[in-house]
Amino acid sequence: MPDQPIFYPVTTFAYAEKIARDWNSVLPAPNNEGFVTRFEINAATAARYPVQQAGGRDHEELWVPAEELETFNDGIVGRIEVVAVYRDGKLVEKYTEK
Repeated sequence: MPDQPIFYPVTTFAYAEKIARDWNSVLPAPNNEGFVTRFEINAATAARYPVQQAGGRDHEELWVPAEELETFNDGIVGRIEVVAVYRDGKLVEKYTEK
């Protein structure tokens, strides 16, 4: 989001699902959708952004300063895949997990 100072990709499907379902998809229309995506990053990028705990032990995420987003994106390996879509707090579509 443009007003956030960090990009915080999360490390588990369960946490990503909670954010997409419980926070993003319950916003007023037309912003009432939440997406869970999956991607991998290379070892150098992973080392640059250590895992942080955000509130609970199951809430692990990376904290990437907004000004470093281009560098982070360069560390993505392969494709970014949408693995689940939520609308109005409900699952619309879930794709096969690896």
